[in-house]
Amino acid sequence: MDASALRLEPWTDADLALLRLINTPEMRKHVGGPESEERMLVRHRRYLDFVPSGIGCMYRVVLAAEGVAVGSVGYAERSWQGGTVYEMGWNVLPPHQGRGIAAVAARAAVEAAARTARHRHLHAFPSVDHPASNAVCRRAGFTLVGETDFEFPPGRWMRSNDWRVDLRALPAA
Repeated sequence: MDASALRLEPWTDADLALLRLINTPEMRKHVGGPESEERMLVRHRRYLDFVPSGIGCMYRVVLAAEGVAVGSVGYAERSWQGGTVYEMGWNVLPPHQGRGIAAVAARAAVEAAARTARHRHLHAFPSVDHPASNAVCRRAGFTLVGETDFEFPPGRWMRSNDWRVDLRALPAA
């Protein structure tokens, strides 16, 4: 998929409907399953607060030609191995999976994170058992650091791959 076919638009209150479409057993099987309505609303409020608080940015992923939201991608600060890094995650709704949307959206979000010049590294932690998300990391320019035990969501440990991008090594935009 060509990058011009997608737009990343900042998350708004209206994106709660998109978050509900993402909060399904199929979409969340690699990250502990669907969240309760209460936890999902907390997540939505956190996404809305990323930019004002300065900790990151969440986007809805929109097909440019149709103007239809097909997923989400975002990054936010987290403590990792004694420092502060960005952590990234993404979702693409099932009817739109397998078309390269996640990789293009992830790459665009990596470039947005690099423009902040706030942290050197951005990480993604897909489950070792999630080949599609690991492929997104490869196609989006991440480097595999290795396997790790990773807590997500809080209270649930999983075996993940630690993928990293050195934001300072990216070409200037």
